[in-house]
Amino acid sequence: MVSFCHFFLTSSLVFGAPAGAPADTLTVFDAGSLALPVKVALDSFAAHTHTVVQQENAGSLETARKLTELGRIPDVLALADYEVFPRYLMPKYVTWYTEFARNRMVITYTKGSITADNWFDVLAKPGVEVGRSDPRLDPAGYRALLVWQLAEKYYKRPGLADRLLSNAPARNMRPKSADLTALVQTGDLDYAWEYESVAQAAGLSYLTLPKQIDLGDPGEAQTYGEASVRVDTVLVRGEPIVYGLSIPTHAPHPGTAKQFVDFLLSAEGRVILRRAHLDVLDTPIRVGPRS
Repeated sequence: MVSFCHFFLTSSLVFGAPAGAPADTLTVFDAGSLALPVKVALDSFAAHTHTVVQQENAGSLETARKLTELGRIPDVLALADYEVFPRYLMPKYVTWYTEFARNRMVITYTKGSITADNWFDVLAKPGVEVGRSDPRLDPAGYRALLVWQLAEKYYKRPGLADRLLSNAPARNMRPKSADLTALVQTGDLDYAWEYESVAQAAGLSYLTLPKQIDLGDPGEAQTYGEASVRVDTVLVRGEPIVYGLSIPTHAPHPGTAKQFVDFLLSAEGRVILRRAHLDVLDTPIRVGPRS
């Protein structure tokens, strides 16, 4: 538990080849909720290929801005919302992406209790500390807002989304959802909106939500699309949570990047990611031209 929290509070890791061994280099920028699964996969990849790897995790929108605003180009990008690629990065920075995993939104906690019948009342009570990630930096942040809109309709409770928003103030926001786990564990937050994979990896208690509102069921895509939020100037509509990855056009080490992506999407890679609680697609979906 302690090591998990420490990992998510660390912005980057470097590990790789034994002393004296020839080494390739690989830089991976990934979403906060992918930090642990990708790190486990990188450990295995580095051990077999003597690759020196640098991994940085941040909210997916913040990660995209590393390319668009700071000019920092990694070898591999792995993001919590595949739409970030066509919305912000194509065609200048990437020409393709692969959808490779899915998730759902849950409510995490360590004290008290909530049920499917009362969570919307408990989380709206005065004095209850509720955390969420920043929607300007992290897809989990705008996905929480979408869930609240869907819940308002599903439970037929007018004004519910606004009440939930007022009880999750800006002081309880963090740059990425994974930053919230330690705050829940220490009791600084009573509840937090999180991805199921992160809650499982952290060993947190969590409440699953009806499939009509948790953004986790492809069969409910039409329902999810009834909710929308504006992130800066971009209108984001609700849809099933799907993760994406790509190799930037000007990746410094494209050969090593392709080798790692092939490994990550292989049968062995899928087993590794699933052991780290990520719900990987059986068949990845490539969007865009083949290189």
